[in-house]
Amino acid sequence: MTAYIHELPDWPHFQWDEKHLAVKVAAVRYRQGRMLGALERLGIKLREEAILRTLTEEVVKSSEIEGEILDREQVRSSLARRLGIDVGALKPADRDVEGVVDMILDATRDYRKPLTAERLFGWHAALFPTGYSGLHKIAVGKWRTEEAGAMRVVSGAIGRERTHFEAPEAKRLDKEMAAFLEWVEDKAVESMVDPVLRAAIAHLWFVTIHPFEDGNGRIGRAIIDMMLARAEKSAQRFYSMSAQIRKERGKYYDYLEETQKGDLDITDHLEWFLGCMERAFDGAEIILKDVLRKARFWERHSGEEFNVRQRNILNRLMEGFEGKLTSSKWAKITKCSQDTAGRDIEDLIKRHILKKDAAGGRSTSYSLVESEINDKQ
Repeated sequence: MTAYIHELPDWPHFQWDEKHLAVKVAAVRYRQGRMLGALERLGIKLREEAILRTLTEEVVKSSEIEGEILDREQVRSSLARRLGIDVGALKPADRDVEGVVDMILDATRDYRKPLTAERLFGWHAALFPTGYSGLHKIAVGKWRTEEAGAMRVVSGAIGRERTHFEAPEAKRLDKEMAAFLEWVEDKAVESMVDPVLRAAIAHLWFVTIHPFEDGNGRIGRAIIDMMLARAEKSAQRFYSMSAQIRKERGKYYDYLEETQKGDLDITDHLEWFLGCMERAFDGAEIILKDVLRKARFWERHSGEEFNVRQRNILNRLMEGFEGKLTSSKWAKITKCSQDTAGRDIEDLIKRHILKKDAAGGRSTSYSLVESEINDKQ
């Protein structure tokens, strides 16, 4: 029978090779500093937009990892309302969206606040406001119980699930979580271990315990955000670990499984985490470029008139529109008729802002002309 790390005699005394990780840690810390500097130089309005884009990605992608697809516009509106950012008309958000947003903002804006059992219970209750996970009633705002049965961490579609490991028995949870929370707030440990490594260790430790019936993945990634905010001493999130983990979901689960079935030397897992973080910075640079590009676009066209529908779609195109833009999508997104969508599009084509794409299907699609895509200093 396979032994998991939480069953080993020395659990939870993790070990790692500091010398082996030193170069990667230094590289990550350097890029952290550079990205924070770039964010500060943006100015308030552009910085707010970059943070809003990042947090929207974090909420949407963290839920997506668990198979939960949230409405991006609802997430964006909920975040903007709470952050006091003016984004025009706000879309009402469902309770499941509001709950995830509440958790992420509590983790990042109040990163200095101690992580306690009560705080985690609050996050869990925010994720499951109805007391149900799908059609199943679960214990909300408290550790899972023995009645819930064995807690297995799985991935994959129903009928093709892959079990990565089995979490500790429910009767161990009070003791396990007390030790974890004490470590998170231990000032002595904080001074001895690099704060980025502490974020990686805290996430691994939490998901190993898997203390709730559901929501452990999303809460575990919120803990990453909180610990990284502590590392940077800033509530301003400018890169999304969840978005990057979503891209690397296969490797994420592979490393998690290998670590759970190995020993307490977690060097390989920490190395993957640092690499994932560096790749998350690459995504952040794309967001910053998009924000600057959008600002330059509106600066170039400051003397021109655009209706609300045109501004909405143009902003979406510059923020990474999913799929191809067609007149049908335009009409659906802006809630207008097909004829109105056609007139809006033709107007932008005449002004050399949009162009027809090469024929590639039954529906004509449109995109920004190259001169609008490329940055102009």
